[in-house]
Amino acid sequence: MRPNVSMTRAAVAGLLLAGIVVGSGCSWFRKGSDLYAQSPETRPLEVPPDLDQPRTDTAVNVPSAAAAKAISTGQASGGFTLPIAREEAYAQVGEALAAVEGVNITSRAEALGVYDVGYEGSNFLVRVAGAGAGSYVSAVDPRGLPATGDAPKKLVDTLRTALGAQ
Repeated sequence: MRPNVSMTRAAVAGLLLAGIVVGSGCSWFRKGSDLYAQSPETRPLEVPPDLDQPRTDTAVNVPSAAAAKAISTGQASGGFTLPIAREEAYAQVGEALAAVEGVNITSRAEALGVYDVGYEGSNFLVRVAGAGAGSYVSAVDPRGLPATGDAPKKLVDTLRTALGAQ
């Protein structure tokens, strides 16, 4: 019985060795990819669609011709100019807004020169911007376009009168 055990061991070792040789060296068991066979310089570059070109539709928000027409026809509230610095004009506009009955100042942002107001059922912004040697006061909607409607126009006219502007 002794010779059978060593012969069995030799047969198992031989089959195992043949299996390893066949499995590692035979092309039947390997999958190849032509994409990875190429050099890195010649592989195709895949760019995600949102990185192809930068978005430019929101780069500059220019008021439309309709907004300019609304101001010229009196449908939108036009602004007025004050011959004082923006910071001083902002403070005076705040005092004048507080004195107008029915005006509710929701928030204020001095760095932006903006008051968020509610007046006669309309919500809009009163903006004080630097303009040359003075400042320009106007009513705008949240998009930055001139506010339309009777309430913004009426409030701008009231501010113009209260501040003595032309």
